[in-house]
Amino acid sequence: MKAKIADRIATSVLYFIALFIVTLLVGLLGYILAKGLPQVSWSFITSPPQVFTAGGGIGPQLFNSFYLLALTMIISIPLSLGAGIYMAEYAKKNWLTDVLRTAIEVLSSLPSIVVGLFAFLFFVLSMGWGFSILSGALALSLFNLPLMVRVVEDSLRGVSTAQREAGLALGVSRWETIKFVLLPAALPGIITGIILASGRVFGEAAALIYTAGMSSPNLDFGNWNPFSINSPLNPLRPAETLAVHIWKINGEGIMPDAAAVSSGASAVLILFILIFNFSARFIGKWIHKRMTSH
Repeated sequence: MKAKIADRIATSVLYFIALFIVTLLVGLLGYILAKGLPQVSWSFITSPPQVFTAGGGIGPQLFNSFYLLALTMIISIPLSLGAGIYMAEYAKKNWLTDVLRTAIEVLSSLPSIVVGLFAFLFFVLSMGWGFSILSGALALSLFNLPLMVRVVEDSLRGVSTAQREAGLALGVSRWETIKFVLLPAALPGIITGIILASGRVFGEAAALIYTAGMSSPNLDFGNWNPFSINSPLNPLRPAETLAVHIWKINGEGIMPDAAAVSSGASAVLILFILIFNFSARFIGKWIHKRMTSH
């Protein structure tokens, strides 16, 4: 009898904690969206901000966020795939792998602002790239690599041993088994991890303040030459992202409609992060269903 009562009490406490967390999350998201969505319009999303007059938008900042995200993924996906494959399939239990795992854990526990300060000293100052999209992308790649390496490693380790043995039994090499058997089987988990990491990168601000900068030049969206100073694709230009823009306008307070712009930009940022998270679940399930259905 006492065991049943204790079980019911423990179950009720766990349900209460889960309900509290969900309520807190829904309340936070609901407040941000309810306050920000009335400010969002097509003009707000596409027009540039106005510093001393009201009515500005977030067009360049939104483009910078996506461009920085694309560069970060181009840098970090190949590195994380290589490191994850090595850790899951080739690494032996020795001091080198222990050092690698420790380094990954330390990197994953570093605050983003510490990564940003390191990137500022190395990429911005030592390498001479200044406040630029390239510096920001490399900083976010350092910030993002531990998560993505673990996602790739865990996804590969989740593939059954029977599939490994079946590939080797057919006479194919170890690399061919990884490429044609293990990676396709682990693809749903890897893609889900990449999309979730993209949402994490998209909302990052602290590391970018010291690397990508807090301003953007007047962009000419008709000029797609990456070597032109006003080109949107120039990787060596400074780029204020959406998350940095929200922090900046709230900190400076010189924009007449700073509260409205901040609320609208926060709502847009939350919407895109929610899209990243929901699409990760949908795409992961869809790929898994396609690969496992007969």
